[in-house]
Amino acid sequence: MAIEQGWLASARRVPSPNCDERPRGEVSLLVLHSISLPPGEFGGEHIERLFTNRLDPDAHPFFASIRELRVSAHLLIRRDGECVQFVPFQRRAWHAGRSCWRDGDRWRHALNDFAIGIELEGNEVSAYSSAQYERLAEVTLDLFAAYPALAPSRITGHARVAPLRKSDPGPAFDWAYYRQRLAGREWVE
Repeated sequence: MAIEQGWLASARRVPSPNCDERPRGEVSLLVLHSISLPPGEFGGEHIERLFTNRLDPDAHPFFASIRELRVSAHLLIRRDGECVQFVPFQRRAWHAGRSCWRDGDRWRHALNDFAIGIELEGNEVSAYSSAQYERLAEVTLDLFAAYPALAPSRITGHARVAPLRKSDPGPAFDWAYYRQRLAGREWVE
């Protein structure tokens, strides 16, 4: 199985302390993010260090401004398609912050309670790599298989759930291309 005990079998594990129990055990939303550290730079260990509370605030001037953050995501998909998992899917990663989502006829808040967060190494203005889209599509299908409440209609971006605070994954993320990568695969809504 691609996902065992909340861990993606093909992902490199780097456990983060920035997580806790989901209050109801629900997994029903996928939130896509982007991240680069320092901003606009790709590669290196800074993202992993941020998500594991080991980021050196003196390593770059920007890092001092985020030294107090305690954040994580379930997964990071790097530019080359490598997948790194920080938090098992059945636990709550701290990724969406203050956010809300229209779920049918009601608004829901505290999305971390029921969402999986995937960070794409990138920013709002640089094109994401084809390796990232391919890997994201593979991971999405694995998540659909493991968590029946997830579906293409339950995938969103951070900007859509926290529009006054966030802009990621931004206009550089090609939603149509991502959905095209899902089309023709084993499971599509």
